[in-house]
Amino acid sequence: MSLSKNQLKLITSLQQKKYRLKNNLFIAEGTKVVNEFLNSIFELDQLFCVDNSNYLHIENVTKISEAELKKISTYKSPNNVVGLFKIPAVESIKSEGLILALDDINDPGNLGTIIRLCDWFGIDQLICSANTVDCYNSKVVQATMGSLARVSILYVDLEIYLNKMNLPKYATLLEGENVYKTSLPSNAILVMGNEANGISSEILKYLTNSISIPRFGENQQTESLNVATATAILLSEFKRGM
Repeated sequence: MSLSKNQLKLITSLQQKKYRLKNNLFIAEGTKVVNEFLNSIFELDQLFCVDNSNYLHIENVTKISEAELKKISTYKSPNNVVGLFKIPAVESIKSEGLILALDDINDPGNLGTIIRLCDWFGIDQLICSANTVDCYNSKVVQATMGSLARVSILYVDLEIYLNKMNLPKYATLLEGENVYKTSLPSNAILVMGNEANGISSEILKYLTNSISIPRFGENQQTESLNVATATAILLSEFKRGM
């Protein structure tokens, strides 16, 4: 069996968010990432692979050629398999525990890394502003290395969300309290801001606490940390006392 024109058209269209939403599907590539989704609650729609020996037990598998794989892959060197998975229904919003919220994160690599961090630190729900990059963008999916299969991600009006949530809300600001000298709660919302502009003024007014990561280097010219790097440090500190 080979790739049909309709299948090719569908797969290539899913590179755009509007068609992912229209078809309620997203793309996952590579053996590791695809297997993570196959072993999760995500529902498979179709699987396309050059070698289907590991997928004989799965329905909706199409064996394709190397040339066809290159047509549907976003990789320069495609890795055997491409899967189309259904975007899951939105889950209910958590009201306790440590919750991470993102204010307009634009870079797919940063979001993918942050999702991996959530998986590592046991943050099972990630809240994203409406303008944060789509977590089902193929670059984000690949950057998560499968962690997307284990982290619930919700896109919300962040102002409305923060206004309704009755938890301490932490901003990450350069002038905030030294995170290494701060007692951090187990129930809280940690907000991380945009790569270029930080947390917006509209969001800042809803936040109750501010923390910072002190700079120890003698060269004081570095303006800020990458948002994913800062997220890793702060999640580690929040989890330290749990």
